[in-house]
Amino acid sequence: MRTDHGYVLIILMMVVLVLTIGLTVALPVLETELVREKEAELIFRGRQYVEAIRLSQMKTPGRFPSSLKELEENKLIRKLYKDPMTASGEWNVVLPMEEPGQAGGESVQKVLVVPESALPSIKNPVVLGVVSSSTKKSFKLYYDQDSYDKWLFYYGQDPEKLPQIVTYGREEE
Repeated sequence: MRTDHGYVLIILMMVVLVLTIGLTVALPVLETELVREKEAELIFRGRQYVEAIRLSQMKTPGRFPSSLKELEENKLIRKLYKDPMTASGEWNVVLPMEEPGQAGGESVQKVLVVPESALPSIKNPVVLGVVSSSTKKSFKLYYDQDSYDKWLFYYGQDPEKLPQIVTYGREEE
């Protein structure tokens, strides 16, 4: 009668234990890596919209698009990219918000952030760019901002002078 069947079972249980511990350690690392890839994709897609608006300005100076769809229709962007940080993929759109008495040619001090679906309710929208609709905290800092809804991608952006963000439908603070 052989007794090494018990040793095989113990070795098999040890292998399963080591694999379980390895997966427990690896899963958070993989999840973090996936989020970092999404962040890189968010930056790429946001910059694609900025470039499309820049091309729009070169084509028709002084006239900004009134929607993201207009960029695609005028063949200024290859396709309408979705927001990678949200399940819906819907962007918030960055619009200029002029102060009373502010000249139109000055740099934007305030921007209005509007859900893309609410654009039809805005009279004569002037689309400067996009921002994610996700309010989650980011791993990466982008222009010293640590949540995706503060990662602005818009034409004429000056990283040294970040504008005040006013969110559509909320009272100013």
